[in-house]
Amino acid sequence: MKFSYKRLDELGSVSRGRSKHRPRNAPELYGGPYPFVQTADVKKAGLYLTEYSQTYSEKGLAQSKLWPKGTLCITIAANIADTAILGVDACFPDSVIGFISDDSKSNVKYVKYLFDYTLQTEFKKFSQGAAQDNLSQEKLLSIKLPVPDVEFQNRIVAILSDYDSAIDNARRQIALLEEAAMRLYREWFVVHADPKWEKKTFGAFAKVARGRVITKATAHRGEVPVVAAGLSPAYFTEKANVKAPSVTISASGANAGYVWYHANDIWASDCSYLSKNETPYVYFSYAFLKTHSAILKGLQKGSAQPHVHGSDIEGISFFVPGDDLVRQYEMIVNPVFQKIGVNEKLIASLTEARDRLLPKLMSGEVSV
Repeated sequence: MKFSYKRLDELGSVSRGRSKHRPRNAPELYGGPYPFVQTADVKKAGLYLTEYSQTYSEKGLAQSKLWPKGTLCITIAANIADTAILGVDACFPDSVIGFISDDSKSNVKYVKYLFDYTLQTEFKKFSQGAAQDNLSQEKLLSIKLPVPDVEFQNRIVAILSDYDSAIDNARRQIALLEEAAMRLYREWFVVHADPKWEKKTFGAFAKVARGRVITKATAHRGEVPVVAAGLSPAYFTEKANVKAPSVTISASGANAGYVWYHANDIWASDCSYLSKNETPYVYFSYAFLKTHSAILKGLQKGSAQPHVHGSDIEGISFFVPGDDLVRQYEMIVNPVFQKIGVNEKLIASLTEARDRLLPKLMSGEVSV
């Protein structure tokens, strides 16, 4: 199979996200019907992005732009060269680039596969910034991509899409399981909160520690995911410094305050975390942090590089019942989170199989 080498803008239209208003966190911009996608949402998504943490109001939309469903989102700050295809019409800021494929020249899924499984390392060579890694649109368009004809792209996509369908199904199962745990938390501890409950700090329930930074250059290859910035795996090593179950919280950057649950052992790098070893009520703590994400965002300090410190998280105060009700919650949701762990392992297995298959398909080692 012959490949030609083309820039991204030769395969479709490329434009940077838009968020003109300053300050960016002005409350009147948010809370409306228009999805507002950020870099953390792109990193968390699978093939398609359908979940998002914020929405724009009419005023928010007026200073941004609504990209159509099917647009490939490419992150250029905070998380470099992560991608997801919009499953809904959505806005996104200038830390995300949108690519709309020309169907006569490219299949958008094929372009995503190129980014995710063959080109991320290449792009990261261009993204080393002084304060924070970033990838400009100019740098992005300077790289030429190996592209076969559209018919061959479509055949590769058809094979890999079977894996993505199975992965997306597992992700949906995780989302449903997590929502069940969150719904119970809200019912017990928010909707029916008792004003007679004692006021405590989050630190009374959880010990928030800081991860030990490890780089890809110093990590040994292995199966333990390295979690940086509190998000999904950046790369893998052979040892874990945090046992499951655990929760990570992004400590700095654009995603500072983002919360992630891990059903399997991890290496916590540039993030804060809490684990079963020091925190007996991990599920309760996770549900609290997810439910009160606005409080975490309010803890951000610093203008150029926002930070959320573990000591500030431990200092959050709220009204909670005695340990008996919290222990009961933990016992009820334990099977739910166990099932989440099973689905996480399935996703990891399917992802590894898909990632190994793509270069073989492109090289002709596996016939298409």
